[in-house]
Amino acid sequence: MVGLSGGVDSSVAAALLLEQGHEVVGGYMKNWINDEGIKGDCPWEQDVEDAHAVAKHLGIEFRVVDLVDHYRERIVDYLLAGYREGITPNPDVFCNREMKFGVFLDYALSQGFEAVGTGHYARRRELADGSAVVLRGADPNKDQSYFLAMMKPEQVARARFPVGELLKTRVREEARRFGLPTAEKKDSQGICFIGNIKMSDFLTHYVEDDPGEIVDLSGQVLGSHRGLHLFTLGQRKGHGVASPREGMAYVVVRKEPESKRLVVAYEDDKGSGLFSSESVVGSLSWLNGPREGFLEAQPRYRAKSERVRVTAEDEGRVRLQFERPQRALTPGQVCAFYEGGQLLGGGVFEEIH
Repeated sequence: MVGLSGGVDSSVAAALLLEQGHEVVGGYMKNWINDEGIKGDCPWEQDVEDAHAVAKHLGIEFRVVDLVDHYRERIVDYLLAGYREGITPNPDVFCNREMKFGVFLDYALSQGFEAVGTGHYARRRELADGSAVVLRGADPNKDQSYFLAMMKPEQVARARFPVGELLKTRVREEARRFGLPTAEKKDSQGICFIGNIKMSDFLTHYVEDDPGEIVDLSGQVLGSHRGLHLFTLGQRKGHGVASPREGMAYVVVRKEPESKRLVVAYEDDKGSGLFSSESVVGSLSWLNGPREGFLEAQPRYRAKSERVRVTAEDEGRVRLQFERPQRALTPGQVCAFYEGGQLLGGGVFEEIH
């Protein structure tokens, strides 16, 4: 079963698997309907139509799989709880573990399917012992292996990523070769599965304002905010505080839940805490067993992997010591671990030192 999202990547994934000789059925995961008046566009009906058109063009069966209740329980509740606690959760990573390769995979297996295919830009390789590993996608500019960091080994065993072997330009070419209706469709942006809805608008709808002061490192009040949940560490824009220094913007360096204060500073201010070399990561998920020693760590999507020393801590956590100080390591965000181009697993930042 291929998760057809209505986009070009998953469309090509289905076409390639079919061409490779697999029996393929398309399944659209219906996870969200923006019926609560949140500002933004949730084009799920158009996406279903496009996904159906692709399935029809390929001559395969198409199903709409209703996972709305699961999505609210596993992703939306997790997202809102995290922001209320003052951390910055990562719904895109957990969507893959809990939704695509969670309830959607469970559904597929219950219907007799052997695997789930998606349009992820990542590669999967089977080892001699029957296990499978995940490698970075062939296109370094589109690599999405970071978003698979919290997957479980049994999920990887059932996953297929055919477009991960290709560059994005080649994927468009393949879509045209197959004559797919989505060949020229633009890539979607926004929160995982929800559509073109800004996170701030989403949070404003569900989390009540909890105003406080915006201060600098000395405690001088520079302005006010509507709620700490609307900000993340390292944020340069959107806090509304103008900087007297030309060409230098204030950056969010700390959130203080007890006083409700948002602390801003300049990028080069000493003592701001914006850069740190040590952290503790928990909620670990290893794809091929726990690892220690020197690894590569990717602290966020689009960040470069950095050499890090990993040491086991108590209660299934690890301590990371980066060789170079890292900017804006953020509690709640996911850190992915690699060795060369192989994804080893990931965990969630709990403490930053």
